[in-house]
Amino acid sequence: MKAYSLDLRERVVAACQAGGKQGAVAAQFSVSLSFVAKLVRRHRTHGSAAALPPGQGPAPRLDGPALAQLSACLRQTPDATLDELRVWLAAVGGPSMSQSALGRAVQALKWRRKKRASTPPSATPNE
Repeated sequence: MKAYSLDLRERVVAACQAGGKQGAVAAQFSVSLSFVAKLVRRHRTHGSAAALPPGQGPAPRLDGPALAQLSACLRQTPDATLDELRVWLAAVGGPSMSQSALGRAVQALKWRRKKRASTPPSATPNE
């Protein structure tokens, strides 16, 4: 979803500062009442009607040294399961992680995981 333009935001704030009621301003510019209220509050507290920068999300649980340790473990035991990697990571003092988070860390290292220990032979006979 894209943010409203700065021009629209400034016009909404100007209309509210000119004495317009927030409900009427929301209807005039086809925006929600909550958007107008939040925009007026942000302009009052921060002095700007600009959109907030996008959030960055949480920091990764594995930093550089921990990723290097994980990479070394994968080179030593490339067939280790994610659960075995979790146990190993906890043993060396790394953070406690879920299997899915550890799987994303392994993917970030560009390490491909084997899906099966062995593949059964083809069911169709060779003729």
